[in-house]
Amino acid sequence: MKELTGKRIGFVITGSFCTFSAAFAQAKRLREAGAVLTPIFSEHAAKTDTRFGAAADRVAELEKICGNKAIRTIAEAEPLGPKNLLDLLVVAPCTANTAAKLANGITDTTATMAVKSMLRRQKPIVLAVATNDALRASAKNIGLLLNTKHFYFVPLRQDAPEEKPASLVADFTRLPETVEQAADGVQIQPIFI
Repeated sequence: MKELTGKRIGFVITGSFCTFSAAFAQAKRLREAGAVLTPIFSEHAAKTDTRFGAAADRVAELEKICGNKAIRTIAEAEPLGPKNLLDLLVVAPCTANTAAKLANGITDTTATMAVKSMLRRQKPIVLAVATNDALRASAKNIGLLLNTKHFYFVPLRQDAPEEKPASLVADFTRLPETVEQAADGVQIQPIFI
């Protein structure tokens, strides 16, 4: 992985709770490569306890990895773009709900405000999609985002095609190289693996 020393990256977490561990592992890799990470949590990700862990513990875990306090409100996320606080934004995991809002210009959560704020300055947004309906109801939103400037996708694959034929999950291990290329305005290929 290319050195990312000094690269200011926002790391947004939305509600695909089963992928938090994979996302956090990549946040750790970005930090080890020298990136300065700012954790950002959607409201649901910051407050919902699940079988994958207590919300407060997950927030504390990512804050420790990043070495910074988490942004958890729309008001805290809004200045990211106007004040030019970040170079790039990662949404990992990016749920179908968040992708739908982004594709349709809806800004009603901390996560979507962070993205909107960064797009104001035309900064790269890296999406690590994780959803059980990517090849059904969410396909149109993913398609819109694939064709929208400044959005870059971490390569995706079907995670369990026999049990969940419409499910796609990003290959989180490819997140750092996707970030490197997105920083240069290039979409990593192939997108679908």
